[in-house]
Amino acid sequence: MPIIEYVASREIYRTPWMVLRQDDIRLPDGSPSIYGVVDKPTYALVMPYDGHRFQLVEQFRYPVGARRWEFPQGTAPDLTDLEPAELAERELREETGLRATSFEALGQLDTAPGMTSQRGWVFLATGISEGAAEREHEEQDMRSAWFSREDFEQMIRSGVIVDAQSIAAYGLFLLSGR
Repeated sequence: MPIIEYVASREIYRTPWMVLRQDDIRLPDGSPSIYGVVDKPTYALVMPYDGHRFQLVEQFRYPVGARRWEFPQGTAPDLTDLEPAELAERELREETGLRATSFEALGQLDTAPGMTSQRGWVFLATGISEGAAEREHEEQDMRSAWFSREDFEQMIRSGVIVDAQSIAAYGLFLLSGR
């Protein structure tokens, strides 16, 4: 099966959180083309679950101009060698203040494979204990709250939760037999 062939690449833009690059490629028929790619570090998404409820965070998401409820998730651009479970533990503590005795990997997700190389790990966090959040400066508008599974599902059905990673993570949770 023919594949797209990489020819060359040039960096267009860089921040600590992402790199935008333009790749010269060769299509399966041999013709040249270009592809824009957003490179972002691997993220961890954490599903804090106490056996009946999930804890979600809500924050303003600038690109869509709206507040969104979602599972705690994030990257550590300064710690790219961090193991996914350690990243999950860090994100949970930072965004919610919660600690967990168990982080079970439920699977991996590609964020948007048509435009970004970013992949994420989904973890189910159980054995929850409360603590103080350690949010980053950029997360100052974030809040968190517990929701029953029924409320969580209703929030998806009604369009309150539209974060693709959170919805996909819930699918992995259901497929795990819970």
